[in-house]
Amino acid sequence: MSGSILGDIFKISTWGESHGKGLGVVVDGCPAGVEISEEDIQKDLDRRKPGQSPFTTPRKEGDKIEILSGVFQGRTTGAPISMIIFNKNQKSKDYSALKDVYRPAQSDYSYDLKYGFRDHRGSGRASGRETAARVAAGAIARKILAALNVKITAYTSSIGPIKADPKNYNEDYIMNNFLYMPDPVALEKAEEYLRNLIADNNSSGGTIECTVKNIPEGLGDPVFDKCEALLARAIMSIGAVKGVEFGRGFKAAEMTGYEHNDFYRYNEGEINKVTNNAGGTLGGITDGSDILLKAAVKPTPSIEKTQQAVNKSGENIDLSIHGRHDPVIVPRAVVVVEAMVALTLVDLLLKNMTSRIEYIKNVYKK
Repeated sequence: MSGSILGDIFKISTWGESHGKGLGVVVDGCPAGVEISEEDIQKDLDRRKPGQSPFTTPRKEGDKIEILSGVFQGRTTGAPISMIIFNKNQKSKDYSALKDVYRPAQSDYSYDLKYGFRDHRGSGRASGRETAARVAAGAIARKILAALNVKITAYTSSIGPIKADPKNYNEDYIMNNFLYMPDPVALEKAEEYLRNLIADNNSSGGTIECTVKNIPEGLGDPVFDKCEALLARAIMSIGAVKGVEFGRGFKAAEMTGYEHNDFYRYNEGEINKVTNNAGGTLGGITDGSDILLKAAVKPTPSIEKTQQAVNKSGENIDLSIHGRHDPVIVPRAVVVVEAMVALTLVDLLLKNMTSRIEYIKNVYKK
């Protein structure tokens, strides 16, 4: 099974399964001298871990990170950084009745088609639990970006039909509620909506918006390695994400060129855009304005509400999935989106250092 490696210079490789002994990640290509600790990484993992609210799976996992290599006396050494999270609260027997069932909207059927065999315990590598390893690696990438004053902020912009109103946006409020919504009014409505779905044994999807501020210009390359193309790949690799847009996104299809074009103005000797409909890139290259993206997250497929399914014996069955599952994935995916954005941008930053001869001279000329 390939496909577990991301990046060209700042490269990560995740491993492990939801119900195995543990999961982890190896980070290769991290510059030496980055200040990092297990406590720094744990802060992000705590935002993703289960069992923290009425709107997450009750599975109790501390998600305690252990750094095995690549860090000495609180700084990265330049060697590969290996990290591990041990699974402590897996209940594989919850899945024993599902080993011969193809659950709707899950990877069961496609995995059997491809590999002829699968780990039915919590979906194995297809489990959302794999994203804990990404978040651990992303915490290191965020440290590098912080050294350049780059700030990544993601939040829940909608739960089902309930949308956060930009007029009520309060960044400080994001980290003070279980759903990571920036709008107190929308939060109250979203909580009520989710409570009703839970009572009906159902689940919800939603959207996550992410803003990147102070990103340097010049990141990304024409054609296949456009900045937004690589970001889209990274975000779409999150199992629950079904769509990504940048700037005005799909709304651009309804606009005229005059409405969508970002006009330029000189301001104190600098070129500025009047608007940011493009979402921070031009020709696939960052222009110094904020990167704006949105990810669409599907509803949790594991629900107790009776669904139509089939089994390996070729029988049509009625399926009700019991166990510990999130009624909504969105809040726990917020930090995962931030991690994937950070990992992609750090890799692009390192690649961009060789785009001009003067950049190389700045490093090596004495």
